[in-house]
Amino acid sequence: MLKAIGLRVEYRTNPIGIFTDKPRFSWKIESAKTNIIQATYRIEVSSDTSFSSLIWKTGTVTSDQSLLIPYGGPALSSSTRYFWRVTVTDNQGEESPWADTAFFETTMFFNREWKAVFISAEDENAGASSAGNLIRNEFTLNKDIKSATLYASAKGIYEARCNGNRVGEQFLTPGFTEYQKRILFQTYDVSALLAKGKNALGFLVGPGWYKGDLAGWLGKRNVFGARTAVIAQLRVEYTDGSVEIIASDTSWKYAAAPVLFSEIYHGETYDARLEQQGWDAGGFSDQSWKPVFWESADVSVLFPHDGLPVKEHEHFKPLALITTPKGEKVLDFGQNISGWVHFTVNGKAGDKVRLRHAEILDAEGNFYTENLRKAKQTIEYTLKGGGTENYSPHLTFQGFRYVAVDEYPGELNKDNFEAVAVYSDMRPTGNFHCSHPLINQFISNVRWGMKDNFVDIPTDCPQRDERLGWTGDAQIFARAASYLMETAPFFRKWMRDLAVSQYPDGQVPHVVPDVLKDVKSVIGGNDTLTPSAGATAWADAAVIIPWTVYTYFGDRDLLAEQYPSMQKWVDYVRNVAEDGLLFNTGFHFGDWVALDAKEGSYFGATPNDLTATAFYAYSVSLLSKAASVLGKKEDAKKYAKLREEIGEAYKKEFFTPNGRLAARTQTAHILSLVFDLTPDSYKKRTVDTFVAILKENNNHLTTGFLGTPFACKALADNGRLNLAYELLLKEDFPSWLYQVTKGATTIWEHWDGLKPDGSMWSSDMNSFNHYAYGSVCDWVFSTVGGLDTAEDKPAYKRSIIRPLPGGNISWAETTYESGYGLISVRWEIQGDTITITVIVPHNTSAELILPKAESGIINGVTFTEAEAGASTVLGSGTYTFCYPYTLGYK
Repeated sequence: MLKAIGLRVEYRTNPIGIFTDKPRFSWKIESAKTNIIQATYRIEVSSDTSFSSLIWKTGTVTSDQSLLIPYGGPALSSSTRYFWRVTVTDNQGEESPWADTAFFETTMFFNREWKAVFISAEDENAGASSAGNLIRNEFTLNKDIKSATLYASAKGIYEARCNGNRVGEQFLTPGFTEYQKRILFQTYDVSALLAKGKNALGFLVGPGWYKGDLAGWLGKRNVFGARTAVIAQLRVEYTDGSVEIIASDTSWKYAAAPVLFSEIYHGETYDARLEQQGWDAGGFSDQSWKPVFWESADVSVLFPHDGLPVKEHEHFKPLALITTPKGEKVLDFGQNISGWVHFTVNGKAGDKVRLRHAEILDAEGNFYTENLRKAKQTIEYTLKGGGTENYSPHLTFQGFRYVAVDEYPGELNKDNFEAVAVYSDMRPTGNFHCSHPLINQFISNVRWGMKDNFVDIPTDCPQRDERLGWTGDAQIFARAASYLMETAPFFRKWMRDLAVSQYPDGQVPHVVPDVLKDVKSVIGGNDTLTPSAGATAWADAAVIIPWTVYTYFGDRDLLAEQYPSMQKWVDYVRNVAEDGLLFNTGFHFGDWVALDAKEGSYFGATPNDLTATAFYAYSVSLLSKAASVLGKKEDAKKYAKLREEIGEAYKKEFFTPNGRLAARTQTAHILSLVFDLTPDSYKKRTVDTFVAILKENNNHLTTGFLGTPFACKALADNGRLNLAYELLLKEDFPSWLYQVTKGATTIWEHWDGLKPDGSMWSSDMNSFNHYAYGSVCDWVFSTVGGLDTAEDKPAYKRSIIRPLPGGNISWAETTYESGYGLISVRWEIQGDTITITVIVPHNTSAELILPKAESGIINGVTFTEAEAGASTVLGSGTYTFCYPYTLGYK
């Protein structure tokens, strides 16, 4: 039976607080048949579940599109729940019943709808304070309630409460944005929390990213403002149809919170003796509380939340309670995470619990925090006494695997502690497993590095005094991230902040939100000028990420929205480049932390003018493709021509007439090959030289952030698959699996973060949770696993299935839960036979290239000759192919 299932709006199931008045609808198709393609669809949107009050109906639309179909009816109202359904027909003449009804609820679309103002518990001289504050308001509801919605935000981090209950499942709200231009507000359904009679709203608010310590190595604070503030508006609809608004104003009251201190980097100090029971419920006596300060009535920077909520996810019990050689009591949770520890404790009033968080133990097995730099990552809790107490931080998070318990009343029992992973609520998509256990652990490490660093924004690391949205790290990892998770709604929010933080001349900040603006040296020294924007590969995030999101999720609207930003960056480079072609001006991080850097330097040996021009060419090529997708034909032609001219200039500048690449580094050869900057006549020499440089390093990489992601691809795409596998599977230093053999559970910032002798890389910059080097994960999925998407049919509308077995891996299985459904590729070699099984979801097709297969009929399917194999196009269904196969490549 044909069905439409998995209905979603803007990537979410039954979302509350939809940020757009033109939401997009998606669904999957279920059928017992094969080769199913959607022929038509009909969508209906109604204000009621009976669909008797239709707002919009499409009629029968002839289309095979089932992802991100835009609403096209009359203007939607704010603060309204709508119901929708869809029916489809397929290419075999069957019609589905109406899908199960789904809903979405709009938020407030217009700033003029705000009746509330920003209120504060702090005066204008509170910039140095790291304390939390409580804000409350009590009100009476005199009628029977039909529904109630709370709209709330803050300058700082807030936690909302209503009648003694925490509101929502989100944490670290309102999130980290370019606050002076974009503050997001959240929408909560609080219908179940209110009752006729006395009610109360309460807010706990602290410094967070808004006014707290940031870029600790530079000592920045109050980057966006010097005092916290809250804005809240409660909309109550009664059963008689009337509506009442309760809005934050100066009649609300405040008091000091039990949170005496809370900072993103440093942790939280909480005194439970200062708790005021019932402060967030009706009937509480707040006579000692003071009237709040009016902070601002400017709501022009308020926007509906357009990202993903940060939520609690996995929970970990300690694997062990360790006593270190120094006598420290340390809990090992077995996994490096971002989040916090939840604990239970009994004791008398005034007893304390003190926890410190770290990623790693040193060579002697002692608790190691030097790499945190100025970040304290410390939790201090003072008991109120009188029974069992439970606590986890409210306004901060930590990056850790190990927790030192410095104080704890009574017997220290590890079962009283639990680590909670906290990250943005992304839908998992891709999985990879194979016969090599270390590769499986490596993929797990990459996944965890992503989870830990995708906490509202894509950060570099989750533990030290940094945790910033470095653009270079994000763009390097974007493709790998999009295999692992549905990143489109996550990146949508962050790319909007990138666009509004972009400089008027088109430069893109090194970090988004732009915490480093106006800093003369972002590295921290006074001897090297490192302005805060415009670095190659970092600023190219403006182009690469929107294109990546389009490719893997088909989000044309995001591509269109970001196109002006993409164009501004490329045009900036064209304006400052030599003859508009060679990007050799300004500051660049280059091949960051490469092993071929000079002693004591972070900067790799590959010349910046080469890497900058290579990424310039890459961004121009992607911009031309984006223009073509968006129907901007003249732009597409213009940038395609510019890309050709850059290629010619690159050839003249960086290759000798005999085809020798002037920069004899691994990264120079990798980028020249992967970005198609090597003329065909020079390609063999370029590949041979790259292989020779590898051999000089015992077939180990010396690459940094720019070369590493593409190393295996450069080899595999140029006839050196065996060498690509050798790099992937090496276990000695430096290699991806070296970290695994050292017990890593996330990806390190440096190849040699922990050296073979047990010593550490320099403590000033040595994160053990940095996802950049995990970007090779996309090659594992696309080449070892054999799954990718066609650019001209994005979002796996047409999958490219081409596994290339190698190394000592005897089987591999890749699955990907696309917007259309599950795609699966499994191959296994037994003796001289390979078996490949694939699953293609309905409403899609797949180009399957069987490695080393002969053309002809295999298992009833006709294959034609293809490069290094045989190919066919498959419709939806499950297929198995078995044929003679001998492992071995050049």
